[in-house]
Amino acid sequence: MAEEGSAIRRRRECESCKHRFTTFERNESIQLLVVKRNGAEEHFNKVKLAKGIHLACEKRDVPDSEIDRIVSDIIDVIKGKGGRIPSDEIGSTVLRALRDLDEVAYVRFASVYKEFENVSDFGKELGTFIRETANKDERSA
Repeated sequence: MAEEGSAIRRRRECESCKHRFTTFERNESIQLLVVKRNGAEEHFNKVKLAKGIHLACEKRDVPDSEIDRIVSDIIDVIKGKGGRIPSDEIGSTVLRALRDLDEVAYVRFASVYKEFENVSDFGKELGTFIRETANKDERSA
């Protein structure tokens, strides 16, 4: 392994001239793009996503490893879709992950992602969240 695990280093020797050489094998990286709500495209920014999730989880008992896992899962989803994904799908994926991880972080993230404008928006989201949680609990019982 080389380059912190992102490449494999191989040493080889030419059988005829005995010259030794080194090769590095790396994964081809595909360009990850996010399609914004207005149709504009921008490069996926892992740091920006992690920062948004960290803010939602601030002062909550959410380990950094869980946030890293969410970001990694989203990167895998984007790669699986050929490197291009709507921003709404990223937000929905984060919300699903936070719903199971931490309820307060979920509501915080939802307030930004869904652009809450007033307290009644919070109330509607909480009502939906409580109903869905109750339905999920009934199905698993």
